[in-house]
Amino acid sequence: MSRFAHPAGDRHAEPPPHERPPLAPDDLNRINPAIWPRTSGRTGGVLTVGGVDVRDLAREHGTPLYVLDEEDVRSRMRDYVTAFAGSNVHYAGKAFLCKEMVRWLDDEGLGLDVASGGELAVALSVGFPPERITLHGNNKSVAELTRALEAGVGHVVVDSYEEIARLGYLAAERGLRPKVMVRVTTGVEAHTHEFIATAHDDQKFGLSLSSGAAAEAVRRILEMPSLELVGLHSHIGSQIVDTAGFEVAARRLTTLLVQIKEEHGVVLPELDLGGGYGIAYVDGDEALDVKTIADSLREIVQKVCTDAGLPVPRLTVEPGRSIVGPGGITLYEVGTIKDVEGLRTYVSIDGGMSDNIRTALYGAEYTTVLASRESDAGPMLSRVVGKHCESGDMIVRDCYLPADLAPGDLIAIAATGAYCRSLANNYNYLPKPAVVAVADGRARVIVRGETEDDLLRGQV
Repeated sequence: MSRFAHPAGDRHAEPPPHERPPLAPDDLNRINPAIWPRTSGRTGGVLTVGGVDVRDLAREHGTPLYVLDEEDVRSRMRDYVTAFAGSNVHYAGKAFLCKEMVRWLDDEGLGLDVASGGELAVALSVGFPPERITLHGNNKSVAELTRALEAGVGHVVVDSYEEIARLGYLAAERGLRPKVMVRVTTGVEAHTHEFIATAHDDQKFGLSLSSGAAAEAVRRILEMPSLELVGLHSHIGSQIVDTAGFEVAARRLTTLLVQIKEEHGVVLPELDLGGGYGIAYVDGDEALDVKTIADSLREIVQKVCTDAGLPVPRLTVEPGRSIVGPGGITLYEVGTIKDVEGLRTYVSIDGGMSDNIRTALYGAEYTTVLASRESDAGPMLSRVVGKHCESGDMIVRDCYLPADLAPGDLIAIAATGAYCRSLANNYNYLPKPAVVAVADGRARVIVRGETEDDLLRGQV
């Protein structure tokens, strides 16, 4: 099966290339534990998560609905803390953030990366320790930097010469000396989509290692008494399923650490290799084991620093998707079913690219099942599409659903905990769905769903 999708547009309904469609699975009712939340399964044929029947969730909260398996998410947090003992684990808040998620992070002892003043506000609103927060961003405003300084965030990752000057001035004005790291673009290309590869030189993030911009940023910071340079930061991309890219990035960062020591007599104590660890979305996908990640990264950093004659810095990692992604599913109700003879069946659901834009943006792939019942009907080649006025409004491009699928059935999409709610929008004035956390047979709303009143609020 080809993993490459042609662009949406006037060719979207062409017959699949000769290597497609994919083969139908042996069991349309199977819940693959590598893809679905850790507490999910079928009870009486119905999908349950956290001991809760999805039909009950749909009746009480409506659809579309984001469902988050609390035990799954918390257990993955604990997995990272255990595997990276002696290092810093900072959750990448951009994957999914809300007040309750911040409380879980605090309970489980993780740090938090924020990329905007709004994300910082969420963390501070529930009393998350500011010293465990790192502020990211390629264009931090004066207001965002000021708030971070006054809150006492643990680190600021600087991304430009202008920001160095801006932050240095604001810190001096307040008599503060924040810890800063330089975001370095190492030139390592992650094996991922162009829009989520973040370490090649021709992009908006960071300061180039090869051009000397990163070394110049270090010089400027060291000349400012109001800034404390503590380390280097690198992030090579997202949905990465091997550690080879991290090794190359670490070696290149080490050359800069050596240069800093030789030029300035300064040994930096911290090294942040970012995140981007991949998860399984469909059968056959590989996901990095957390212990394997930890052991590999520690070995890489130890080796490259020893080879360079440097003390081993304290390592920081920034998992986001791999903590929250697998524990989330999205529930939809089937609306219309349209058979396009000789091609496939279009299954329209009551959401779409407003609650999951990743398929339209990246050609993302997902696993879906009939959730409200089991079926022994044969497989039907399907395309799960949304209700928006766009031909590219697809959630699952190619999948198999039971041939007896009917309007009113519930389907569930796996591995939607990361980036779906974060990237949600109000295209065609659809309200954003609620987020419900499930655990021990109970469900509770952690993000309220929007209403039409919410959509109209603020208009004049």
